Amino acid sequence: MDDATRTELEAAAFRELMHHLMIKRPDVQNIDLMNLGGFCRNCLSRWYQEAAAARGIKLGKDEAREIVYGMPYADWVAQHQTPATDEQKAAFEVAYRENVGPRE
Repeated sequence: MDDATRTELEAAAFRELMHHLMIKRPDVQNIDLMNLGGFCRNCLSRWYQEAAAARGIKLGKDEAREIVYGMPYADWVAQHQTPATDEQKAAFEVAYRENVGPRE
């Protein structure tokens, strides 16, 4: 497979992942994604922003989040985010430390 085709397939798979999280499963909480998978929608938006920066493209945190969430982050939180349990919060601290690093 040539590089251009591989890049096209990777981009298509990423678009499907974003569609799945935005449209099909907005009920899946970020804290559960992080606790189980070691990443969440915020991670995806950060990776998107970092990829843009690596190519000299300025993309702010809020802009990157809107691309991944399909709406402003505050709107998504208001529409979809539910309160986290103490167990989820404790698991998140571990998952974040192991997969992302210290909080900013």
